[in-house]
Amino acid sequence: MAREAMRSRWEIVIADPADAAARLRAAGEEAFDEIENVEAQLSAYRPSSDLSRVNRSAADEPVRVSPPVLSFLTRAAALSAATDGAFDLTVGPLLRCWGFAGGEGDLPEDEAVRQARTLVGMRENVRLDNDATTVGFARAGVWLDPGAIGKGYALERALDLLREAGVRNALLHAGTSTVGALGTPAPGAPGWTVAVQHPTRQDARLTQVCLRDRALSVSAQHGKSFWARGRRFGHVLDPRTGQPVQDTVLAAVVAPSPTDTDALSTALLVLGAAGLPMLAARFPDAHLLVAREGPEGGGPLQVDTVGDAWQDVTPDG
Repeated sequence: MAREAMRSRWEIVIADPADAAARLRAAGEEAFDEIENVEAQLSAYRPSSDLSRVNRSAADEPVRVSPPVLSFLTRAAALSAATDGAFDLTVGPLLRCWGFAGGEGDLPEDEAVRQARTLVGMRENVRLDNDATTVGFARAGVWLDPGAIGKGYALERALDLLREAGVRNALLHAGTSTVGALGTPAPGAPGWTVAVQHPTRQDARLTQVCLRDRALSVSAQHGKSFWARGRRFGHVLDPRTGQPVQDTVLAAVVAPSPTDTDALSTALLVLGAAGLPMLAARFPDAHLLVAREGPEGGGPLQVDTVGDAWQDVTPDG
């Protein structure tokens, strides 16, 4: 089963016995509907979404949102705090400053980056009122971008619906960035085997994992980028400095929650190997992998891991 949503192709594979095929298909369609519902609520590019209304008006007055959206924003704020700001939903002004909000990127002036940084930071710039279910901004120009967590959150909501419908064994993914698994693909199997693509060698595998009631998210530097002053600038930005991530080319996280894995893989890409001890201490159920370029950009990748989820790690592809 497959459907397009959130600018990705979503697929569900259900491995439960086929004697309830109609019920299983209905459960899969309901899960897809929930993904589309999350997109309708959280898209920063749909004018009617709760998030777009917040971005337009929350600097002028608190904006009332649905309880699920407030819950999502509360969780995003907690993940920002837990990663010391390496993941932050307010990175939007920096994406705009660097030309990555709908474009391929452009080198900004230092002063423009400095100004954009004043708008970044959920703790300083976003006010969440649980009693009134409203969102307010501390100043004009704050802009929430759900790109580093939205798919994981949608996947988690969809998996919850599959469980509620009685589905015991399934794999749900949005492209290669986030994968969630229930149960196993067959009786006696340890779990669902999922490969992590090598970030610099096409058609090569960096590692693989076996997922059972867990999720995998991968963040990598491939994608939007541009060259300037003899350097490559990628689209993954450090919310704390306002600068594109350098050296680290891929980060991957396995944990029970797809929402967590999505946000943490971005945070780990920003933090690099130096962030492994902190994230391992704060998220003890998470398995972490970070890959960076070899010396002077050549040779095999340098790969560091935490946890035993990573199988057959092959830095040279």
